[in-house]
Amino acid sequence: MSAKEVKEAFVSNLNGTSLEEVALGSFLTPLCFINRGFMLIICHKAKGSLPLPLPVVSHLFLDFLTLVLPLILSCTVLSDMLFQVVLSFTVALTCVFCFIYSSNSQTTVSSFPQSHVQFSQVPFVTFFRVMVNVQTAISILAVDFSVFPRRYAKTEVYGTGVMDFGVGAFVFANALVCPEARRRTISGSKLNYISKQIVSVWPLVALGLARLASVKMTNYQEHVTEYGVHWNFFFTLAIVRVLVSILLIVLPVSKSGLFALLFCGFYQFALESTGLKAFLIHNSDREKDFLHANKEGMFSVVGYVAIYMAGVQSGLYVMQPRSQVREWLKALCNLLLGSLVLFAALYTCQTLVEPVSRRLANLPFCLWSVAQSLFFISCIGIADVILLFSKRISGCHIVPTSWNIFKKQSDSVCDKKVGEMERICLVQAVNKNQLLFFLLANIMTGLTNSTVDTLSCTDLFSVCVLLLYMFMNCTIMYVFNVCGITVKFW
Repeated sequence: MSAKEVKEAFVSNLNGTSLEEVALGSFLTPLCFINRGFMLIICHKAKGSLPLPLPVVSHLFLDFLTLVLPLILSCTVLSDMLFQVVLSFTVALTCVFCFIYSSNSQTTVSSFPQSHVQFSQVPFVTFFRVMVNVQTAISILAVDFSVFPRRYAKTEVYGTGVMDFGVGAFVFANALVCPEARRRTISGSKLNYISKQIVSVWPLVALGLARLASVKMTNYQEHVTEYGVHWNFFFTLAIVRVLVSILLIVLPVSKSGLFALLFCGFYQFALESTGLKAFLIHNSDREKDFLHANKEGMFSVVGYVAIYMAGVQSGLYVMQPRSQVREWLKALCNLLLGSLVLFAALYTCQTLVEPVSRRLANLPFCLWSVAQSLFFISCIGIADVILLFSKRISGCHIVPTSWNIFKKQSDSVCDKKVGEMERICLVQAVNKNQLLFFLLANIMTGLTNSTVDTLSCTDLFSVCVLLLYMFMNCTIMYVFNVCGITVKFW
């Protein structure tokens, strides 16, 4: 076989991992979030300030080492001991939390739920969206190295790979903060609004066309059964965004979750009662026409529309203004409860209907994507509350991208420090240029694959390449943020 065929075979015919392992991995990112916050708090308690030389450079390294490095290691050399990593991390951070709590006996736990928080944005939503993007960037290159477990890669027909969840989570994350989820009213006629939505996705269409042209011109390896011969994820994102915008002009936004369930339910019924499933799985008819060549990408749009609409419904709930900690705790408990209900529905569907299939974007895949996304964001939200409590008892309020206690009187010095910390925060850097970060990751993945024989690399060299790749991606976004540059394509 040619080198291209070998690489294509390396990512084909895979069956994924268990639902439990994917759920276990959801604990690592919140633990990294807490770890980074505790490091800043301990540093503040020890010196009364953050004694870091060259703060701009130091915070880049701090964020990279605490937020990105553990994710790279957990999906490569430490993937077989994920449970031990999560358990060790939890024990260590519990000890640090006890130290922070014991150093201030004046603060009581009972008064904390009545505390008021500043509400300019929902920090754990921002962190969720950024980390989904970061984990996607890691995976799209890591999958080409042998150090990346095959069970984490995208499955062929049925199964639950980590990268399968990444696709669903990416769509869900975009929906959380879309205009409909933020209750933005339509200005002007509905036709003008639809036209604006179509125009707004031109960057995704352009990126999709650019990827298609580059793949075909360079004879780059491609897993055809992911989306088809000419289709790719950029096209899916663009079409889903436009379709949902049109649907939510006609349908009530407040019932988007219900319609999401109806859409994927009818789609599953079509898969079971017609020849659609056999048509999508059959792989020897791609030369007939455009539909046959790209059937996976085109028909899976229905499932992704359902995931997006479920994300809109979740965003409507999460983005509601809440002032007290106890209100946010209640909201997080409801999100967690919703996740458990959907997991129960998923178990029923997998038992009575069929397993999860990213390729088909079937009902079980939609249920799993939304359930796992809600579980992931709930874990991050709980981590944010823990960090808020730690900030309150320590008196350190300059941990970026996390809750702050509401102050009746503005402290200009503290506000200035918080603003400066946000400016030199890697999470905010990626957040302000998320599409650019995703584009850059795709370009860097292609360049790396063109210059490195990924399949013959040792584990150590593979991890070093991944670290360098992610550090370059993060550094570029970081420099943009420090310079106040936000790239808008429309």
